[in-house]
Amino acid sequence: MLPGVWKNIRRRKTIFAPEEAGALHRVLGVRDLTVLGIAAIIGGGIFSSVGKACYDGGPAVILLFLICAVACGFAALCYAEFASRIPVAGSAYTYAYASFGELFAWIIGWALLMEYSIGNIYVAFSWSGYFTHLLENLGLKIPEWLCTDYRSAKAAFEAMLQNSKFNAAELAAWNGAPVINGFHIVLDLPALLINAIITWLVFRGVKESRNAGNWMVGLKVAVIILVIVVGVFYVNAENLTPFMPETGFGGVMAGVSAVFFTYIGFDAVSTMAEESRNPQRDLPRGMFYSLLICTVLYILISLVLTGMVPYSQLNVDDPLAMVLNVRGIHWLEYIVSISAVAAMASVLLVFQMGQPRIWMSMSRDGLLPKKFSEVHPKYKTPGFSTIVTGLVVGIPILFTDENFVLDFTSIGTLFAFVLVCGGVLLLPDRAKEKGAFHLPFVPARFSFPFIVFGIAACLFIFLPNYFFSLFNFTPPADALKGMSAAELAEEYSKLATYNISTLIFWASLLCLSVFSLIRNWNLLPLLGVSTCLYLLTGMTAGNWFWFFVWFSLGLCIYFAYGYRKSKLANG
Repeated sequence: MLPGVWKNIRRRKTIFAPEEAGALHRVLGVRDLTVLGIAAIIGGGIFSSVGKACYDGGPAVILLFLICAVACGFAALCYAEFASRIPVAGSAYTYAYASFGELFAWIIGWALLMEYSIGNIYVAFSWSGYFTHLLENLGLKIPEWLCTDYRSAKAAFEAMLQNSKFNAAELAAWNGAPVINGFHIVLDLPALLINAIITWLVFRGVKESRNAGNWMVGLKVAVIILVIVVGVFYVNAENLTPFMPETGFGGVMAGVSAVFFTYIGFDAVSTMAEESRNPQRDLPRGMFYSLLICTVLYILISLVLTGMVPYSQLNVDDPLAMVLNVRGIHWLEYIVSISAVAAMASVLLVFQMGQPRIWMSMSRDGLLPKKFSEVHPKYKTPGFSTIVTGLVVGIPILFTDENFVLDFTSIGTLFAFVLVCGGVLLLPDRAKEKGAFHLPFVPARFSFPFIVFGIAACLFIFLPNYFFSLFNFTPPADALKGMSAAELAEEYSKLATYNISTLIFWASLLCLSVFSLIRNWNLLPLLGVSTCLYLLTGMTAGNWFWFFVWFSLGLCIYFAYGYRKSKLANG
């Protein structure tokens, strides 16, 4: 029984026919794909979660963005190789199906569902914050109970009862809300409305979405550059020292979960393969151009923000507006608030375009009901999947909050990147095609083990306590001063998770070194796997907990439906 199950879950798909579900409109070029990548990568990051990353890592957060850029560069090479071989929708899910097999394909599809949909919940909340702030600047005030999520409002009320720290606006939302049969009517109406508008726009067609997205991305890039240029003149060198936070490089890595979910933009670009005019040529270019532009902007804006105010003040939802307000640059603060509304909307747009196309691919393969692969006869979009995506994002907005959904994000992106890079290692050789991307082959038989052991030797020489410290689960005494019991528990949890993850990371490098000696793999995908695995060491215990909860639920659904209904299972 078990050998049969093992064989079935490893079955691979080798034929990819986009016409089986109806042709989509091929209207996207290199510029459009680059804009889509930029829209996803810098929108939610620079206008919202970059503040949390700067708070954790201080000015040294630029090292995190450089590591992310390197990891994403290798991942983009692997995505480009897959996109050139399999120019159909589905992204990492489709690529895993061709390399690792059906079970891993399902896992990736399920992880991307978490990443796109739940990531969009976070962005919707952030959009609502900027939108209400903008209305207040215009003299319009939305009642607190109509722009606050229920979970946060209730938590503020409970914190007040326990004489703990609470948010005054969230408490006002709870106290001022209408009450029906003892239930407080508190909801984030702007977040719900923007989700509905974006869902409608994506349902209508990719051309309309492209035109709206291009306009919004152009606006936000221009404003970000303006903030950087103006902010340079307000940078205080004293704020940039110390460069590294008290928690050391572990603090820098703690920012991974706050920003890496935005790098799903690469995957979002690859989901548009069937709507690209020349996917084998244009998809790789769109990925690389968007990576380069976004990395430069992330590094520059991080240096400006941490230079304008002490990084300890940046743990806010609207870091750009907050910093400009503190430094008295109010004219630019208003511009940022306006552009942030467009920036967040463009992120919602890209994520909402990507998720239905993954569901469409899974449905074509029999892993989801056929309804998910239906293409609208007029708009040529995956209509049913788009509506379901809108519901999957919209309903949780009623009972979740930003902090809760952030625990879900980023880890799914990194997990997808690891499998895409690893999947390239399993692909057979192919003949070169004119105009198509081909991943260069760099022999790893000796080079990869040399790199791994060379890095380990340098750590032993220059940081002699590095490997020994991985077995110490007590944070430095200086980092614990003045902390409450809850904060102490969080610091111990972060350190324990980081140490365990780092030990697993080094064990994985040893295993990859052995396999590279035996099989002479390509060095570039190996470096992609390694850098993404390293970024996973920055995930918190909460990130891992919710990932495994989601992962377990996905396995139950797969074996209850997809395992039996798969097209490969039924011949």
